Amino acid sequence: MAEIIKLGADRSMDFDRETVEQAYDRWAPIYDLVFGGVFSKGRQAAIQATNKIGGRVLEVGVGTGISLPLYGQNVRIFGTDISEAMLEKAKKRVAEQGLKNVEGLAVMDAEKLEFPDNSFDVVMAQYVLSAVPNPEAAMDEFARVVRPGGELIILTRVSADAGVRRFIEQTLQPVVRPLGFRTAEFAWSRYTKWLSGAHGMELAERRLIPPLGHFSLVRFRKADVAKAA
Repeated sequence: MAEIIKLGADRSMDFDRETVEQAYDRWAPIYDLVFGGVFSKGRQAAIQATNKIGGRVLEVGVGTGISLPLYGQNVRIFGTDISEAMLEKAKKRVAEQGLKNVEGLAVMDAEKLEFPDNSFDVVMAQYVLSAVPNPEAAMDEFARVVRPGGELIILTRVSADAGVRRFIEQTLQPVVRPLGFRTAEFAWSRYTKWLSGAHGMELAERRLIPPLGHFSLVRFRKADVAKAA
């Protein structure tokens, strides 16, 4: 049975991280009801891509564990989240459904993953990057812990660069920030800028995901230096 491990409890939390943690603790009782159906197509697409690769998977922002039953038996999953209340629901799901391929669940900061380099075949993050204080630091960590030849599979919001939609997103941002996420700040150019400075990472795929085409499934692949040589 997967156990919840409380890691890094002695670390001081900045206000942004604490706000996110508290927000998702509040979401925990109703998260599946509110977001389960809305994000189902994206979730299924991300899990399908992960199952094709197989191996050892880190799901960052595993939340209530709503994705865990969808993984194939060819994968072993470790789940992390900032919210202990979310992980309590994930632990219950693992036990009730007998998900023996779940290695463990840990409270952990996405920007400070407590795993050695090259630990996973896939790092999966669903709707996480818009909810962390420093998305680039989180992606750096994802890239660090994925093995050469492995992939980062990210479901993420992509904001507008200009126009009416950008105006609306910027207007809504102060309203939704206390809920644990942001509507603006995440134009595709931000991701490409990170990629240009990420040593050994390449874009493998980007495709639009419902609802409304405001989200993308993005796959980044880490170069396998040995094969390249």
